[in-house]
Amino acid sequence: MPTKSTGRRIRRSPSSRVLPKRGKIVVSKDGPYLVSGGLPLRKELAVAGDEREPEKWTKGRKYRVGVSYSLCRCGRSEHKPFCDNAHIRVRFDGTEKAGRKSFLGLSEKLVGRELVLRDAYPLCSSARFCLPKGGIWRLTLRSRDPVKRKLAIREAGNCPSGRLVVYDKETGKPIEPEFAPSISLTEDPPKRVSGPIWVKGGVPVVSAGGRQYEVRNRVTLCRCGRSRNKPFCDGHHIRVRFSDDNKPRFKR
Repeated sequence: MPTKSTGRRIRRSPSSRVLPKRGKIVVSKDGPYLVSGGLPLRKELAVAGDEREPEKWTKGRKYRVGVSYSLCRCGRSEHKPFCDNAHIRVRFDGTEKAGRKSFLGLSEKLVGRELVLRDAYPLCSSARFCLPKGGIWRLTLRSRDPVKRKLAIREAGNCPSGRLVVYDKETGKPIEPEFAPSISLTEDPPKRVSGPIWVKGGVPVVSAGGRQYEVRNRVTLCRCGRSRNKPFCDGHHIRVRFSDDNKPRFKR
């Protein structure tokens, strides 16, 4: 039976595909993210739907950056998103706590009628794109319905952290959005907070100790300084009401 069209290209496993030839992010010890390769940087805002949960992303401000730049990781810079050495003044503890399991080793599998969902909960950044329309788990189980299948694919693709990846049940291939290597600074207007750094398109992230994390199509890095899964986001920006300009950002 031919594979149904999804409107998105089917990609190889995030850990096995060809790596980009430019750009990487190095996590400095108790300091900023060191970005090289001229990776483009912009804002990206979550847009809520009828259920008051995020359903799509919209582009925001684009920053002018050089070949290399440093992004604040402690959450205390007065020149966010860029580092101003505040991490030294506040004695930031940026110890990396993330494990080394691969996405496939970390995730649990949910088998639906036409889709398979891989869910790596420890990677959750609390973006909540998985909640509308009954939730991605129910949509996956009912994915024989073309509408529910399309919604499940959309919700997984909008998950910035890559916690959720859907696979075509017949071919076993992941269904991933196409991203050029780039970085987005996310904003969460429904929660009135600034969100994590969204790294897209297979950009390598290297630890302070020189080890490269699994290269994936999308990951989210902490920029409030409070994550317990550093360098990755664990949703603490919502609990601490993080704002990247240190002022209330959104009207109720």
